[in-house]
Amino acid sequence: MSTDYQQAREALGARLRELRTETGLNGKEFAERLSWQRSKVSRLENGKQTATEADVVAWAHGAGQPNVVDELKRSLRGLETAYRSWKRQLAAGHRAVQEGHVVQEAQAETIHLFESGIIPGVFQTPEYARGVLTDVSTRLGTPRDIEEGVRARMKRQEALYEPGHHFHALIWEGALHVVRCAPEAMAAQLDRLGSLIGLDTVTLGVVPFGARTPFSPKHGFWIIDERLVIADTWNAELWLDAADDVAFYRKVWDLMRESAVFDHQAHRLIVRARAQFNLA
Repeated sequence: MSTDYQQAREALGARLRELRTETGLNGKEFAERLSWQRSKVSRLENGKQTATEADVVAWAHGAGQPNVVDELKRSLRGLETAYRSWKRQLAAGHRAVQEGHVVQEAQAETIHLFESGIIPGVFQTPEYARGVLTDVSTRLGTPRDIEEGVRARMKRQEALYEPGHHFHALIWEGALHVVRCAPEAMAAQLDRLGSLIGLDTVTLGVVPFGARTPFSPKHGFWIIDERLVIADTWNAELWLDAADDVAFYRKVWDLMRESAVFDHQAHRLIVRARAQFNLA
């Protein structure tokens, strides 16, 4: 979770504590007023838990200050702009999320991306994407509109063939070996990845096992037109648009590029990974 996000959550918690203190009630008494557990009041006030909209509405009314509901909602929306849980994003299914990516990538001129454990969505085959989206729905318990999601994800690839776009992609070699679908489909996915080398709109590098790197491949991230960073965690996306955040992630990307190999060397690593899926 980003430092800025945590600071904002703590600031909201401090505001909630202020409202509760003005009532003259201690935490236990305020929790009883709201029919909550005492621990929930403590976690919200200390920035250890993210409030929901229902939480801040209940808090404002419990504090006898319904006039601050809009203020608290604005603070909460500020948090949600930066931190978007996968479960919330996928509540309506995969299709809506993928269609959002279609629009964003169609509008972007330059994307710098890094993935440490997965083939980037914009490069995926239908079979590989189907495996990934199925796994996500199973893990999060979200709607299983898999085929609609796959079709929308495939539409993202149109940007690869349109002038005015460029994808600068770096992949850690480990991502080539993470099996997200049947062996035959993995082989086809790696064939597809190798075929992108040399495409006018794509620069593809692989960070090899054993390369000296001044970083650890912690998580994937995308830099959109040097104005927005979208970073993946296990349960959420972070959307970071502060200039210093964007500059920091670009610096990390540049460091990764120094450790990567390209062209025929990258193709050789893809072919080597592909060999494990040669079927008798």
